[in-house]
Amino acid sequence: MKILVTGSNGQLGNELRLVLPQDMAGVPLLFADKNELDLTDAAAVKRYLEDYEVTHIVNCAAYTAVDKAEEDKALCAAVNVDAVKNLAVAADSLGAKIIHISTDYVFDGKTWRPYRESDKVNPCSHYGTTKRLGETALLALAPDSIIVRTSWLYSPFGQNFVKKMIELGRQSSDIRVVSDQIGSPTYAADLARAIACILKSPQWVQGIYHFANEGVCSWYDFARVTLWLAEIKDCHITPIPTEDWPTAAARPSFSVLDKSRIRLTYGVKTPNWIDSLQDCINRLK
Repeated sequence: MKILVTGSNGQLGNELRLVLPQDMAGVPLLFADKNELDLTDAAAVKRYLEDYEVTHIVNCAAYTAVDKAEEDKALCAAVNVDAVKNLAVAADSLGAKIIHISTDYVFDGKTWRPYRESDKVNPCSHYGTTKRLGETALLALAPDSIIVRTSWLYSPFGQNFVKKMIELGRQSSDIRVVSDQIGSPTYAADLARAIACILKSPQWVQGIYHFANEGVCSWYDFARVTLWLAEIKDCHITPIPTEDWPTAAARPSFSVLDKSRIRLTYGVKTPNWIDSLQDCINRLK
């Protein structure tokens, strides 16, 4: 077994750098970001997998700038669709297995119960559309693959909602946060541990899985709890509707994910989002 993590300098990639050496002790690990491996170059991808004799790939590489994607459509598609196709073709020809990370943005949010893996998709942004196209391409070209959809990802690494709220909370006396978009935050460290559970398991059950932390909140709730746990007391948060915070890309108004399948199949734990948020903030201190 030899595991390659692509997109290794992102939030999840950095958490996998910490989790996999502990949970997969003795297993050779490769971490590659775009500087080490250009996933949009099909020949380079196949050559890399062959040269390093990769058996398992965790694909964390993605174009995730949701609003910018509405203008930068070609690059977004290249990373979220073409790169996935290149990985799928190379992996399938070499017998390697893929765990690919996808998103709640494949749904339109027009429901009020947690989304199951089998529910109809209907992305409402270019980012969501490209992530869905990446999913369908992967399962068509490498049918033995696993896709893990997640939502509202944050960590001590990179740019994310939690770090932004802490920054604004320390700089401002009042911030406005959308209160009518509902979902579940995901701590990247918990997602990394879930991926390790899949890799360690004696069974490999292909298909789509959902993973997020337990519990439901709005972005406003998420912001309030973040500042409370970070002990920032001098900043007032005002709830606002989505229409008062216009963005280039539409977001699903409800994107809570049903995590039953990943729990039942792989025994994955889904900690409460507030407990996980506390752990992240402790690491940021």
